[in-house]
Amino acid sequence: MQTTRRLRPDQVRRIAVRAAGLDRARPDRVDVRHLRRVVDDLDVVQLDSVNVVDRAHRLVFYSRLGVHDVDALDQWLWRSRDLHECWAHVASLMPTSAWPLLAHRRADATVPWKSVQRISRERPDFLADVLAQVRERGPLTVSDLEGGGDRTSGFWGWNPGRTALQWLFESGQLAIDHRDRTFRAAYDLPERVLGEVVHEPDVPQDEAVRALVLRAIAAQGVGTAADLADTHRLGVRETRTALAHLVSEGVVDAVHVDGWGEPAYALPDLVVPRRVEARALVAPFDPLVWFRPRVERVFGMHYRIEIYVPADRREYGYYVLPFVLGDQLVARVDLKAHRRRGVLEVRGAWAQPVAVGERDRVGAHLAIELATLGRHLGTPEVEVADHGDLTGPVRHWLP
Repeated sequence: MQTTRRLRPDQVRRIAVRAAGLDRARPDRVDVRHLRRVVDDLDVVQLDSVNVVDRAHRLVFYSRLGVHDVDALDQWLWRSRDLHECWAHVASLMPTSAWPLLAHRRADATVPWKSVQRISRERPDFLADVLAQVRERGPLTVSDLEGGGDRTSGFWGWNPGRTALQWLFESGQLAIDHRDRTFRAAYDLPERVLGEVVHEPDVPQDEAVRALVLRAIAAQGVGTAADLADTHRLGVRETRTALAHLVSEGVVDAVHVDGWGEPAYALPDLVVPRRVEARALVAPFDPLVWFRPRVERVFGMHYRIEIYVPADRREYGYYVLPFVLGDQLVARVDLKAHRRRGVLEVRGAWAQPVAVGERDRVGAHLAIELATLGRHLGTPEVEVADHGDLTGPVRHWLP
């Protein structure tokens, strides 16, 4: 009878940091091989329009590669066709080869949203007209559409044109060709964006879920069913069913992590690093910190993004990045990039309890990372406010 493998929390931390690709030495010169390796490690890169420091997907690559040419990155992301935009972990980029695995996700979206149903009642030919415009003139942004309608009230301000384009995209009738410098999406026909992969047979949902769970395990190293489900936003119940199947086939191992109250899972060839050398600021939308229960369980950090919290109720700040050092999340930093002034503003910096006795050492490493991020963003002057117990050490060690 096979004995269940036992792992200690410190081992899981090292596994998680390595699986996320954060402990590799940053290359002196970044090329497409390094960009591909980041996606190979993570499988999914989340997109988000918030640009307080930089776009979320750009920060994911910065955390692993350091200073690099962001124009070359954008060119590869949107023009190489190695990746495609999809609804995976919300709006995300995944390898284009994964298109058949997400057929069930697109099928889930084929029932029109209430807003789409309303548009169809009021303008019966509108969806067909949008498709025809894209077919004849694509790729098109919302502003390129004829008859797209006025911007609506509310936070998102979607007009009928944007609603139609987004629903046609999520249901697989359109694809996103690229995003411009302002993050606007341009839509086109899937076969013109993705090529022959759109004609490959759809993978049945149960097989697709098992494949996605395997990809999630590779990306996390070790995870519970809920951890793994979150990577591609699968249901926890269907993830457990997939894991039971994969364990019975010997493709996945169930493991015990000391202190965890539920089973965890890993690949049979899992290697536990003796040491990891990581130093990186990670965005709120980085895969390492996506699933907040996992962040707290693995790294002991209670982490929440406070963008939508009123300013007077925020505990740490608007856009707070955790700081990885070794195998720990040792600090968090509230940042804002002022590109016109060339300034990276450190609005606050706080040591985690695990690093309270090492504030000077952590501050020195954080200062190096902030200076590097400043160079990368074109904001080489780092200004540090007096907010948080790490701001003094950071200011002291800044070059």
